[in-house]
Amino acid sequence: MPASKLTQSLLLPELKFIKVTHRADSTTIMWVEKVSDAEVCPRCATLSQAVYDRRWVTVKDAPIRGGQTLMRILKRRFVCKPCGKPFTEPVQGVSVRARCTERYKLALMRACQDYTNLAQVKRVYRCSSGFLYKTFYRMLELERRKRQHPWPKVLGIDEHSFKRNKKLGCTEFATVVVDYKARRIREVVQGKSGAALRMSLGHIQGRENVRHVVMDMCDPFKNFVREFFPQAQIVADKFHVLRLLNPALNAERKRITGDKRSLPVRRMLLRNGYKLDPIQRFRLHRWLEEHPTLREVYTYKEALHRLYRIKGAHKAATALTRLTDAMARSEVPAVRTLRRTLMKWRVEILNYFETRLTNGRTEGFNNLAKLVKRRAYGYRSFENYRLRLLNACAA
Repeated sequence: MPASKLTQSLLLPELKFIKVTHRADSTTIMWVEKVSDAEVCPRCATLSQAVYDRRWVTVKDAPIRGGQTLMRILKRRFVCKPCGKPFTEPVQGVSVRARCTERYKLALMRACQDYTNLAQVKRVYRCSSGFLYKTFYRMLELERRKRQHPWPKVLGIDEHSFKRNKKLGCTEFATVVVDYKARRIREVVQGKSGAALRMSLGHIQGRENVRHVVMDMCDPFKNFVREFFPQAQIVADKFHVLRLLNPALNAERKRITGDKRSLPVRRMLLRNGYKLDPIQRFRLHRWLEEHPTLREVYTYKEALHRLYRIKGAHKAATALTRLTDAMARSEVPAVRTLRRTLMKWRVEILNYFETRLTNGRTEGFNNLAKLVKRRAYGYRSFENYRLRLLNACAA
């Protein structure tokens, strides 16, 4: 049977088509042989032309039209005269001693990403669970290495829960570091301590490139960034600053109305008062007149919202000073705690008014991380979870 252009496109380089056969189980077998004048000895790199034996080798190739594809390759055995040892000729696209082609592994990796679960991939590609997992995560690691770049100008840092440690009775966390310009996750670290971050991120080059790091008000992250990125400006996330008084609002409201989440007043208390319509605003203020402690907490919550509506870093600094001075005269514990937090993070909060950066993009990747975990019904290996997440969030 003469080799057509279509048949040649399905073969690996340097392979000559012999024939094709089909089996009853939808398997296509392509019989091929390698054509070359000589081969190089892998031990001493000497060119050899002395062929003393031939043998058939079967390898799996990428499926064609949903059916299994096998490639029967007639390989030659050479004798290297300088070193006196035999060797088998290599085939481009097939690793040494491998029983499948590299494009089979690539197709396997893509199928693992497209299918609902890996059990379906195992049935379609007719491979074992061990080979499937080993190949899939090896290919993910190779893809990850292609995306190695220095640190960018703007980073976002946040953590999310990874799994529950039943032995210790605590939750293990994973920290994501997001590249804002490329819109992808730069790295995923197990844990959220400064030591874990330094150990996992120390190999990446270009720390001096980082100019801004956006984060929530987490002291370990703050200390890590100051030490690891000394030229970076820390920006406190707007959303986390605005929600500082929400737990105190809920606690005081529960003391008055009980734990009823469906109450309209609960939603009005937590919403930005600027977005309430006049009737809602009138009713809320009239109800707050009967509860002075809750009214004071709500007043400072609204003051934070007004702070973030200010344009200009100098005006915001002046307004923040007035706000913290007013809080110093309050007798409510939640308000005094908020004042200490605002004073501690004053520089990082005011940096927002210069950069207008938020951690919204990082929070979005955290939501995607939850979807990755839910699709796999959780992960036991953090390294496997890291590779899946980096691949899912690659630009």
